[in-house]
Amino acid sequence: MNRDVRALRQPGFAGHIPVALDAAEAEAMAAGNRVGISPAHESAHLHVAGAAPYTDDIPELAGTLHAALGLSPVAAGTLLGIGRDALCAMPGVVAVFTAADIPGANDCGPVFHDDPVLAESDLRYLGQPIALIVATERDLARRAAARIKDFLTIEPASPVLTAREAFARGDSLLPPTHLVRETAPGALDLALRTAPHRLDGQFSLGGQEQFYLEGQISYALPTENQGMRVHCSTQHPSEMQHLIAHVLGWRSHQVLVECRRMGGGFGGKESQSALFACAAALAAARLGQPVKLRLDRDDDFLITGRRHPFDYDYQVGFDDAGRILALDATLIANGGHSADLSSAVMTRALCHLDNAYYLPEVAIHGFIARTNTQSNTAFRGFGGPQGALLIEIIMDRIARTLGHDPLAVRRANLYGTHTRNVTPYGQTVEDNVIAPIIDDLAHSAAYDRRRADIAAFNRDNDVLKKGIALTPVKFGISFNVPHLNQAGALVHVYVDGSVLVNHGGTEMGQGLNTKVAQVVADALGIGFAAVRCSATDTSKVANTSATAASTGADLNGMAARDAALTIRNRLADFAAARHGGTPDAVKFINDQVIIGTTTMDFTALVRQAYEARVQLWSDGFYATPKVHWDPKALKGRPFYYFAYGAAVSEVIIDTLTGEFSLLRADILHDAGRSLNPAIDIGQIEGGFIQSMGWLTTEELVWHPATGRLLTHAPSTYKIPTANDCPDALHTRLFDNPNAEATIHRSKAVGEPPMLLAFSVLLAIRDAIAACGGTDADPPLRAPATPEAILDAIVAVQSDGP
Repeated sequence: MNRDVRALRQPGFAGHIPVALDAAEAEAMAAGNRVGISPAHESAHLHVAGAAPYTDDIPELAGTLHAALGLSPVAAGTLLGIGRDALCAMPGVVAVFTAADIPGANDCGPVFHDDPVLAESDLRYLGQPIALIVATERDLARRAAARIKDFLTIEPASPVLTAREAFARGDSLLPPTHLVRETAPGALDLALRTAPHRLDGQFSLGGQEQFYLEGQISYALPTENQGMRVHCSTQHPSEMQHLIAHVLGWRSHQVLVECRRMGGGFGGKESQSALFACAAALAAARLGQPVKLRLDRDDDFLITGRRHPFDYDYQVGFDDAGRILALDATLIANGGHSADLSSAVMTRALCHLDNAYYLPEVAIHGFIARTNTQSNTAFRGFGGPQGALLIEIIMDRIARTLGHDPLAVRRANLYGTHTRNVTPYGQTVEDNVIAPIIDDLAHSAAYDRRRADIAAFNRDNDVLKKGIALTPVKFGISFNVPHLNQAGALVHVYVDGSVLVNHGGTEMGQGLNTKVAQVVADALGIGFAAVRCSATDTSKVANTSATAASTGADLNGMAARDAALTIRNRLADFAAARHGGTPDAVKFINDQVIIGTTTMDFTALVRQAYEARVQLWSDGFYATPKVHWDPKALKGRPFYYFAYGAAVSEVIIDTLTGEFSLLRADILHDAGRSLNPAIDIGQIEGGFIQSMGWLTTEELVWHPATGRLLTHAPSTYKIPTANDCPDALHTRLFDNPNAEATIHRSKAVGEPPMLLAFSVLLAIRDAIAACGGTDADPPLRAPATPEAILDAIVAVQSDGP
């Protein structure tokens, strides 16, 4: 692939392979900078050697038992009885636990108490855990669990499987929400009625399985005096700690949860790791032995939820230039059987529907449908992509209705810098760089020339058609629950000058520990090899927030820096007192400490400070400023700042098979002043490809009668592979230090890139439109599978001249 990223890795972390820096990074390194350059991921050498231990790699203690979950074979019904004795009699089975065996609360819901660990009488979806089977071996536990359907007495009921059906019945998990902005009472309806042009429409958007490489797993070990240590693959150790305590009827200080690393999370291990952590801990507490619960991929699919599918109804009024005058939209999310995090997901969807565009008169309504399916949950973007995609579909429809270039319509609707710069929820869009990003990218990607070339290609070809689209990104960064925007860290400096960091974030491959280590090394003026991050542990930093909402580096980097600077200031005070001068004149750079005319090794100063009884460890804390939110009025400043970006995608479709290929993608993304450009480039490209999979190949299908998820394995659920990446993928970082005082003026890159692949879906729409008349408006649904593409082609050809 042709990328604008060089060999940016830097030797320094123990075991890393040296890679040459470019001239700019080498100069920055020599100047003492440890951020803004690109050391390799701190575990990269372990990953490639197969030596990075995950939860399942932890050596099992003697006496470890293995658990499996017996699942409901129906999507709706009433559980009348369980043949427990028959299950207990199966080979290797040690115990069978049901809801009646839970000593505390039978609930693992993260916000609302509506999500049982084990079903009691009400069966809500096919795959819902009914019993926990514990055996001497994992395969024996799984075999017994697979037989549970033979020992259940169930009165089945008719399931509700689609959000549209639940919406029609008025069956919602939570009360509907409404985000409205009108310049005067009745202005929205008036603008819709009097607009020069108006479109009504519907759109359907599928969900997405997180498909983390490491499945859900927890390993619970009883400890002395009614304690429990749980190794868990989770993005939220503190929540696991509290929920385990509630299920066991204990206090939180009796439970320690540890996570060294995850093999991917993408939101699927934010709240939904709780059921498995609670189940393993329940068995371990009742039996007094270690218990491991590791799901296989099929059970993971059948039990856990995923990105919320959305359905949309909308009415939009606009002028001759395509500028939106009024928009009324209803967003219907399939929440599944329980609320989980659906309320916050819907809030973020409502707050991102505007994407990069000013909407003067707007009403957005959110409905979370209750269905007999898995409870949907967090997924990278957390509702933001579902909200923002609708406005891009609308922009494309407006352009095709007017016969304009879609990019011209998008430019006409962009947020301004001094006017037309307030979001529907009342936050002013500051540091708005979306127009310069679009201009830069359109020029570098030769958008105008390629659009003309594609038009010529399509005139000359009947079977193959090309399409191109440029779409922008504006994405808000912060938890939309203000109190979650906080983090803590511990930094220890040992007498040999080495440094150990513990923070509340979790490492899932995104490079959080690498960035935090860079921040601490930079604060202390030492090399990367001197800094090590330990496993996330609830006994070290308490009451942490989930590693989610793209806030991992923002929050934990600032907390770790706070702790490191506290130690640095103590050392500076000591150095000035011992060697003369003032503390603010002491310099820490390249493992050296410069005190006036005296220069000494950092390690030597640390030894002197220790012997003088200077405290060489510190805690650190950070709380994001400025954020505030009224959840009832849906008004305030839910985001500390916005990240921006844009992408151009060019595709080709086969009108006979419905297949498509992404030929080229150009990305320009705003990472602020990047902490680690190589890691950020990787996150941007990874998010782009993951989002492309969601919008094109990853289709979730439930049996319409039984409610069984049919796409529950790699054989039927198609995530993108290396072959789906375009031969030409050009990715650049936009030079734009954050206007807000984030960690080294960087910006988050976890979730915003998910919006970049909108350009792929819109390019497919563009190619399909070429199959019809000049004003063809393809009724393309997402994911744009070959079947969906063929359906849209037939529709535009039927409507054509």
